[in-house]
Amino acid sequence: MNKVITISRQYGSGGREVGQKLAKHYGIPFYDNEIIANAAKESGFAEVAFERAEEKATNSFLYSLAMGMSAYGNMDMGFSTMSVDDRLFLAETKVTRRFAQEGPCVIVGRCADYVLKDLPNIVNIFVMADLPARIKRAIENYELPREKAETSIIKFDKRRSNYYNYHTGKKWGDVNNYHIAIRSDFLGVDHTVQTLISYLGL
Repeated sequence: MNKVITISRQYGSGGREVGQKLAKHYGIPFYDNEIIANAAKESGFAEVAFERAEEKATNSFLYSLAMGMSAYGNMDMGFSTMSVDDRLFLAETKVTRRFAQEGPCVIVGRCADYVLKDLPNIVNIFVMADLPARIKRAIENYELPREKAETSIIKFDKRRSNYYNYHTGKKWGDVNNYHIAIRSDFLGVDHTVQTLISYLGL
């Protein structure tokens, strides 16, 4: 196995579990919250600051205004001129790239498909499911209250979409950004994993 696998996913689709099982199958590292922990340690920002940066991304227009309208327009002007959220993203980016350059691994979220786009050994996966299946999973696995599950799922997806769109200039969930998009509700998590193993051909 000589690939770095990135997984983007709709909330409640089981994408994180898919990533964990792929990593276990191939015997390679799995990275998710570890990226935040390392970025916090190296940058001096608290871990909660990284979490809040994603939480703030609820409205794409307002988020862009709050972040200064441009994610990378100031990069040539230096780190100190960036907004706090751009600094947080840059810190995450450095850790994500380092992990990917260290060897094969599975990375969930963190705009990894975009951050690592120039590396030759990347496979980008998008895991999705229909809303009823995600509601069921969120209630059973994430302990979301039944009456709030649908609203919460839509809000979580909106955050991910706006955060990704802002930092990458691309559209979250657009199949053109990934090598394969797969329905976990159609196959089930385990068969989704097996299908991806077959796709990877390794």
